[in-house]
Amino acid sequence: MKHLILILLLFFTSTTNIHISDVEWITDTNFDSKINEKKAFGDDQTLPVVVEFWAEFNKSNAFEQYLDLKDVVYYRADITKCPTAKKKYKVRMVPTLVIFKEGIKEEMFKAGLDLMLPASLSEIQEAIDEVNKASVF
Repeated sequence: MKHLILILLLFFTSTTNIHISDVEWITDTNFDSKINEKKAFGDDQTLPVVVEFWAEFNKSNAFEQYLDLKDVVYYRADITKCPTAKKKYKVRMVPTLVIFKEGIKEEMFKAGLDLMLPASLSEIQEAIDEVNKASVF
């Protein structure tokens, strides 16, 4: 029984760590170039960029469903490495998700006082879909 619990514990911790290491991290140094990056989506369209402002002290509330988002480029920004971007976009709570289209802030989802993101995956995807639709016209 001890071995089974140990195996399950190792499996659980290894799968949760995969999510944190899979995401690309950005800093103040490359922030502007990443949110303005051109990645093909359609004929003359580019994908929106979602940046999650993140903090070590609140990593348990990080947005872990980012792999389920469609038609978007996703980055994480540690607030200690992005103080200029944090100030520019008025990030006061983490996690905060900001959706950019060609470098312009389109939508923002902020954590509440409980430091949890109140938006669901479907709400965030809906906002991404709206940004993609709006850029078609």
